[in-house]
Amino acid sequence: MNGKKFNEILDDLTPEQKKVLKKFLAGETDDQIATERNCDTSAIRKLLNKVCTKFGLVNREGERFSYREELVDLFVKYKPKWVNFDYWEDHRPHQIKPDFPGRPVSSQSPFYIQRLYNEHLSLDTLCSQKVLQSGALIRIKAPKKTGKTSLVNKILAEARHRKYRTIRLNLRQAEELILENLDHFLQWFCTNISQQLNLESRIDDYWDNERSGSMVSCTTYFQAYLLEQIDTPLVLGLDEVDRLFEYEKIAKEFFTLLRSWHEEVNNLEIWQKLRLVVAYSTEVYIPLNINQSPFNVGMPVKLPNLTLGQVQQLAKEYGLQWLAKAELERLWVMVGGHPYLIQLALYHLYQKDMTPEQLLQTAPTLEGIYSSHLQGLWVMLNEHPELLEALRNLVDAGGRAQIQQILAYKLESMGIVQFEANQVTFSCQVYHSYFSSCLGAK
Repeated sequence: MNGKKFNEILDDLTPEQKKVLKKFLAGETDDQIATERNCDTSAIRKLLNKVCTKFGLVNREGERFSYREELVDLFVKYKPKWVNFDYWEDHRPHQIKPDFPGRPVSSQSPFYIQRLYNEHLSLDTLCSQKVLQSGALIRIKAPKKTGKTSLVNKILAEARHRKYRTIRLNLRQAEELILENLDHFLQWFCTNISQQLNLESRIDDYWDNERSGSMVSCTTYFQAYLLEQIDTPLVLGLDEVDRLFEYEKIAKEFFTLLRSWHEEVNNLEIWQKLRLVVAYSTEVYIPLNINQSPFNVGMPVKLPNLTLGQVQQLAKEYGLQWLAKAELERLWVMVGGHPYLIQLALYHLYQKDMTPEQLLQTAPTLEGIYSSHLQGLWVMLNEHPELLEALRNLVDAGGRAQIQQILAYKLESMGIVQFEANQVTFSCQVYHSYFSSCLGAK
């Protein structure tokens, strides 16, 4: 293509296509552009696809979105002013290779799969729109290793793109000693927030435990100090909050505090700056006053497992177009669409560690790719005899039973079981087969 042909095609683009194209070349992601234009990400992808088609660009064999790299190259050559060179130096598609699964997946990664809220809207877009609202509270519930942290990170990234201040705090970082005393925990909480905002910790100036108590002191610290020091909204992402369920006294007070902050939005303007994103692994099994709980207000988000279509898309991103559809469907059924188990399988197939048939046959055994994961769950169960006994009852009942509710919630948080009406079942065939073998199914 010569310069004249390039300019002819560029002039022929619609104003909408040019606006989106400029944002893409400037380094904005599809999700960021979609949020700004209040549409779904798929609409942005289709629009950019049409732009690439007009320039005569198509995917290279066996690759997805390779035409975008060629589109950037075209503009580097003929319209360099539109290109953010610093961004594209670090984000060339051909540089992206899959990491070993287990850590949160960046929303910039081609291996990040958006879950759907409905046929037309992704959960990512829904949450990114919600967090822009004053006093927003988003509650994300899903078992471990299913993408909660990735979604929290995505929401925070979108907030930062809007110039909001963001903080992510994993409550599993709180030590046992901290969790023995409410005052210690709330001061630890406030200190961490201060540090992440690059503010001096002024706990001593605002804390009056004897006359005001810990909860009022904590609220005063946020209201009179932290929120006053920032001139933009603050999105606070709290991950692994179910860590506190084991500390009932701390949990009751802290969750009451979060609920009160959420409601203060209606009373004091300064609290409109605060938006909360709370992630946890299971239903709340500690007794909370319905009027003091943050788990029955705000927007609930339940992360679904991957659909077969999403697994097929992910397999393409791994370059596994050669994988037979029937084999991919067997894998999907075997692990129940569990995101981590799917990613781990595709990673090993990408590395050519074994054939699909070998992977499927050994999956529920200690010879297979899930051996470390399964052994980890087994160790955790043996540290809690009551959970092990509940699982034994489930195995003896053939994989479907009604078990004590709190135990069921804890097993659900580990991802081992799922609820069906008033009963629980194993969440996938791999778990059913492995734990039946361990517990000697009748």
